[in-house]
Amino acid sequence: MSFVKKHLVNILRIALGIIFIYAGALKANNVVAFAGNIAAYQLLPYVANYAIAAILPWLEILCGLLMVTGWRVRGASALIILMNLIFIIALSAAIVRGLDIDCGCFKQGGGNKTTAWQALLRDMVLLSAAIPVYLKASQKAQ
Repeated sequence: MSFVKKHLVNILRIALGIIFIYAGALKANNVVAFAGNIAAYQLLPYVANYAIAAILPWLEILCGLLMVTGWRVRGASALIILMNLIFIIALSAAIVRGLDIDCGCFKQGGGNKTTAWQALLRDMVLLSAAIPVYLKASQKAQ
């Protein structure tokens, strides 16, 4: 059995952790711009956009740190799955309504725009990586 195959779930866990730490840190660095990205989805009241923009980056960073360290992986991966499902629903709603938005996932303001379709595909990949991490952590918990 190859090293990668034997340790694939751990590789996924650490990669997810790094991705979520990075994404959260970028958002935490510019909460106002991130709130604007959230508002572009036209799903929440004005005040909720800022509340989510203030909380979500730190939740992503916390989940990422837990994944990287291997502590509380079951809970962190469950939250990552939940966040990705919410992101997928929000992006799908934007696509269905024909909104031309920048997802706000990895950059705030300026630069090249990530389309809703690109972000949707990326979130599906992240979701598919988080599920085996959660399942392995759940097996260990039993």
